[in-house]
Amino acid sequence: MAHSDNSPRRPHHDAGPSSGADPIFDLDLWLLFAVTVVGVGNVSSVSPTFPQVVEVFDISRVQVGWVVTAYSLPGLLSAPLAGIGADRFGRKRVLVPTLFVFGLAGGSCALARSFPVLLALRAVQGLAAAPLVGLAITIIGDRYDGVARATAVGYNATALNVGTAAYPAVGGTLAVWAWYWPFALPLLALPVGTAIAWTLGPPDSERQQGPGPFREYLAVVGARLGDRRVLGLLFVNLGIFVLIFGAFLTYVPELLDTRFGSSSVVAGAVLAAASVSSGLVATQLGRLATVFSLRRLIQGSLLIDAAALALMPLAPGAWGVGAAALLFGVAQGLNQPALQTRLTELSSDASRGVVLSVNGMALRLGQAIGPLLLGGALVVGDIGTVFYAAAGVGLLMGGAAVGLLGPE
Repeated sequence: MAHSDNSPRRPHHDAGPSSGADPIFDLDLWLLFAVTVVGVGNVSSVSPTFPQVVEVFDISRVQVGWVVTAYSLPGLLSAPLAGIGADRFGRKRVLVPTLFVFGLAGGSCALARSFPVLLALRAVQGLAAAPLVGLAITIIGDRYDGVARATAVGYNATALNVGTAAYPAVGGTLAVWAWYWPFALPLLALPVGTAIAWTLGPPDSERQQGPGPFREYLAVVGARLGDRRVLGLLFVNLGIFVLIFGAFLTYVPELLDTRFGSSSVVAGAVLAAASVSSGLVATQLGRLATVFSLRRLIQGSLLIDAAALALMPLAPGAWGVGAAALLFGVAQGLNQPALQTRLTELSSDASRGVVLSVNGMALRLGQAIGPLLLGGALVVGDIGTVFYAAAGVGLLMGGAAVGLLGPE
């Protein structure tokens, strides 16, 4: 079977369990961290400008939501297509032009002077943005094995959390000067793409084999996606993002406001607390994976999710919600890198790109249906009902994970 990466694993990347080498010292890995950082936060970085966008383009507060929708929807199509391209033609051949399209289209949003043009550019940017994090994880999966792989994926999750926590503050600061400055942040992808093109791995000509017949590729992909363990991981990740977007990100600010009269600053600090704890825990995944199986870490994280969500409406003050948010972040620091690492293990070199891209689709689907699903709990109860319902979903997902994820 062909090795589908255009940069075969080099000797200094042999950082498996036997070598004991920490991949953090691999400079190429830092380039992949940069891909992850520029690929996240392109909603949270521009959302502080929405009041100004409403005024500048003379649109309603409902219409401004299309800035998010136009960016998000195209990824449902582009992510799997990019994954197939990465499997068939090489990761780098897809990643580099994707970074440039993302950077140019995103940066051009800062020049838009009509709302339809802004939405069109956001759609192009979203097409390119959707595969970026998945491609970074795919390359990490190609280049490392064993504990080193889990460690590298954990570090990448930390980079993602740093970006997630920092972008709202950066975007809000830039918006002080003008509405369009936060939209220029994707231009950072251009130097990252240039560095990837020049320094990441050997050139495509060093690939040992071609991609093989497309029919054989489809058979491999079908077999991997038909694996009960892979399907279980995709289903569990969908459930996790229902909890993150359906309960935590959507209703924690509402809980703080209705119960304690907390300001948006306090709400932002509570949400950021989860990113901090998540990032710190993710750096330890490699060590934890030597003690616990990835399957057990995922299952345990769902129980932590359920406990954290159940504690939030019981908190005596905003500080208690913040403490529960820290616990919620611990769960994400465990389950996201563990789940991504497990998917890289279960996918072959020839199918890893599309498997991780389908995982990205599951993530986006969870983002979309989470607020609708758990918002239904608010219809039949109060804000506390939302969190108790979410805790119940976490317990159900934890139970389902026992059967769905299968043996290691």
